[in-house]
Amino acid sequence: MVKEDERLNVLEELHQRILVCTKCPLANERTNAVPGEGNPKAKVMFIGEAPGSEEDLQGRPFVGPAGRFLNELLVLAGLKREEVFITNIVKCRPPNNRTPSNEEIMACRPYLEAQIAIIRPKIVCLLGAAALKAVLPELKMTISQVHGQAYTKSGIVFVPLFHPAAALHQPKWKDILRQDMLKLKGLLAQVLSG
Repeated sequence: MVKEDERLNVLEELHQRILVCTKCPLANERTNAVPGEGNPKAKVMFIGEAPGSEEDLQGRPFVGPAGRFLNELLVLAGLKREEVFITNIVKCRPPNNRTPSNEEIMACRPYLEAQIAIIRPKIVCLLGAAALKAVLPELKMTISQVHGQAYTKSGIVFVPLFHPAAALHQPKWKDILRQDMLKLKGLLAQVLSG
């Protein structure tokens, strides 16, 4: 367990390792690795699938259209971007924004597990099917079946949500995602007060 005052340094060291990682072929194609960003003491963490083209260029997560929509959604949940931590299950952009392979996910898994262990969030929002499958494989359900519901594992509350990018392509999911973020606001009040 990382001491409170060491958290930022340990997280920064981890992110430096991610920036130079060559554990899988995605490293050969990237412009920048995207470790993640946000508050190292965040109570809420968001985990997406993988960086997109904007993220690859800037080295920051969720800065393209899906990121702008995520920022709107955070407001609905009563959150500010600087209060949360945002990352992905893989830290480099897959070619043509394809879904990461199991091998790529497994190569990055130690990084994601370390981020969760260092930050120690109370709630982790899983954005999309790939994040759901990677983090809660035991559920064996689709994102459509479990979105907006809370699942507790190892003392952390996990909330699967549609990915903001999917909602941009499927407008019917936008309202569902907005409703789920309002539910998240209630869950936050409950979990963080307890």
